[in-house]
Amino acid sequence: MKPVIVTDPPRADLAQVAQLADYGVATVHEALGRSGLLGPDLRPIQDGARIGGTAVTALCWPGDNLMIHAAVEQCREGDVLVVTTTSPCRDGLFGELFATALRYRGVKGLVINTGVRDVTDLRALGFPVWSAAVSAQGTVKATAGAVNVPVVIGGQVIRPGDAILADDDGVMRVRREDVQTGLEASQARLEKEAAAREAFAQGQLGLDRYGLREKLEALGVRYLTAEEYEKEQA
Repeated sequence: MKPVIVTDPPRADLAQVAQLADYGVATVHEALGRSGLLGPDLRPIQDGARIGGTAVTALCWPGDNLMIHAAVEQCREGDVLVVTTTSPCRDGLFGELFATALRYRGVKGLVINTGVRDVTDLRALGFPVWSAAVSAQGTVKATAGAVNVPVVIGGQVIRPGDAILADDDGVMRVRREDVQTGLEASQARLEKEAAAREAFAQGQLGLDRYGLREKLEALGVRYLTAEEYEKEQA
């Protein structure tokens, strides 16, 4: 890794990203072919937050938050700061002072594949955070990393300027060139779900609506009465 700070990455359109966030992570993830989810480890420190913004990435060394300080300068209105480390780390790289600085710059929230601390203060501040851990363990500011370079979290490559969506269901990345496609696919899925919801409210079963009875039959699943089942088990 070469130490570098990229100052002017292209960003997805913020208005479109905001619209995409309104659909929610689960809907967009499904609509885009179950792609982009940053794995199960990132969890919100608060309930009910839903954000969408453009990624500013920071690649740090374990136990070292120097490059988060550098990344703050590169953040602007509508961004989401995305932080990871060169190898696994659960130390508290981020706290309330960072959040205060980022709020001033209009940053939507933080996604970090390490730990955070000052959780009570972060909640009181209303600064949304998704992290892999909570830890009071402090850090140093000693080793150069990189800002606004592609990083990998949960098997997904996140480039600076990609759309980041996060809510109670998790965090996902939408490539900046796929945001419009995501909007169209998510709206189609929303309409499909609305039709299914209405059908279920009228008593229709998923087995019938989705043709799952035929699938069960093809898989060899049989319907037995309790008496028939007991006889087979004897």
